[in-house]
Amino acid sequence: MDMEMTFPGGEKVDAQFNGFTVSTDQPITEGGTGSAPAPFDLFLVALGTCSGYYVLRFCQRNTLPTKGMKLVLTDERNPDTHLIKMIHINITVPEDFPEKYRKALVRSAELCTVKRNLEEPPKFDITVTTQ
Repeated sequence: MDMEMTFPGGEKVDAQFNGFTVSTDQPITEGGTGSAPAPFDLFLVALGTCSGYYVLRFCQRNTLPTKGMKLVLTDERNPDTHLIKMIHINITVPEDFPEKYRKALVRSAELCTVKRNLEEPPKFDITVTTQ
């Protein structure tokens, strides 16, 4: 997939791909206006929504209700590097959710493609060209 990044002003960076535009900005504390999520926030959103998608699909395939379900993603950071050292994903289900499907929900969340890419990270090739 090709994705084009543009710079609309200030600390904002927009990504255009597949007919969509995703806007980002930095928090006010980092010199931005806080008008959109920061790029790193979108990284965490991608992890959470990807895991959520696989949990949702599992429930749909097994005709399990999703009303009252939610996933909560929490990260722990290394205080020295400020990099993430642990990501917790908690799947909350209603009290009457069948016990026999709970481990399968975890396995479903583990199928997340974003998560799997982090486990086997890609290499990067960064170049500079002229127009």
